[in-house]
Amino acid sequence: MEETLARFAGRTHHHADFAIPDLLERRAAAGTTVSVVIPARNEEGRVGRVAGTLRAALIDAVPLVDEIVVVDGDSTDATAAEAEAAGVRVLRQSHILPEAGTGSGKGEALWKGLAATTGDLVVFVDADIEDIHARFVTGLLGPLLTDPAVEFVKATYDRPLRLGDERRPRGGGRVTELLARPLLATFWPELSWLAQPLSGEYAGRRSLLESLPFVRGYGIELAMLVDIADRHGVDVIAQVDLDVRVHDHQPLDALGRMASEILQVALQRLAAQGRMVLTDPPSSLLAQPIRDAAGDLALSPFEISPSERPPLADWRAAR
Repeated sequence: MEETLARFAGRTHHHADFAIPDLLERRAAAGTTVSVVIPARNEEGRVGRVAGTLRAALIDAVPLVDEIVVVDGDSTDATAAEAEAAGVRVLRQSHILPEAGTGSGKGEALWKGLAATTGDLVVFVDADIEDIHARFVTGLLGPLLTDPAVEFVKATYDRPLRLGDERRPRGGGRVTELLARPLLATFWPELSWLAQPLSGEYAGRRSLLESLPFVRGYGIELAMLVDIADRHGVDVIAQVDLDVRVHDHQPLDALGRMASEILQVALQRLAAQGRMVLTDPPSSLLAQPIRDAAGDLALSPFEISPSERPPLADWRAAR
């Protein structure tokens, strides 16, 4: 526990620690380029505000970011048009590296976004942030631009919870508290100092990101942390407090499917590290109880079978 507390104290920052003028100076001195990737699927009404706010603050007002790319996960709404109207580059997920094929899932969009950008530093930001602000990028860039030992930066924040018309200051991030943090504390305690391991906002050096496999679905964040710790060591990771993040909450059944995938990814990582041997493969079927139109109880089956992309550097080398 002492090691965990020491790591938390020594590798946790606040976004206000990093002033934009200082970041600009350090970026220019190092000749570093920065890309922001926003994965978005059916985020009409949200993605334009996120992309437009970041462009206005970090490209138009100050030259801290070189490019903002929205990766449209083959949306069926006006996500792409809204992002284009915000003045950022929009790429359809299935059109990036078409020779690699395509698939569904957030991790797939992130892998394609990494491939489509060129920045030395890459920042990933979700498209559904209601209280979007430049701090979501500047805070994550801070440790990367000020400490050469840092290779990956994870966001942490308070997550308000809406219950009907009531909004509680904390209580969001249910899968994080009920599954992800207990998993890390049990099997990867060296990562248990991270307050929001499933946060969708993080940044890394391209060299590190291209060395990692990308789980295609919701397991991407947990897998990324475990793989970084295993391949590069925990001390290349820092976290930055961004204060608060407000967004819509998914329904409980969707969170159940998310949790099931994260659990399966954790089991895969434990097996790959030689730390767990299962006598039988884990079931990939999640049966969720529902009420049909007549009010009768039934089970709705979902296949949960995580897949992943290889490290981008390996994929390119194989080509």
